[in-house]
Amino acid sequence: MDNQDLLELAKRYFIAADGRGNTNLIRKIQVAERHRDCFATGRPNCDEMGCRWRAECLAEATRPAHANALLANALNQEGD
Repeated sequence: MDNQDLLELAKRYFIAADGRGNTNLIRKIQVAERHRDCFATGRPNCDEMGCRWRAECLAEATRPAHANALLANALNQEGD
């Protein structure tokens, strides 16, 4: 999901982008969609079957720690 799509989705839930990056925005959307706000927290097991970011989170949880840090940094830069 690109940045514009993410902002449009946030708007649908009346969530304002607060400048703290995409990871934070995704977590707010997770809550609005009645899921845990756990995007990019490194949880290796996930029972949030209906979460739109589940596959991405599980893939991220299996990456080496340095790769996760690079991805989180890239996601946060997209939101700036």
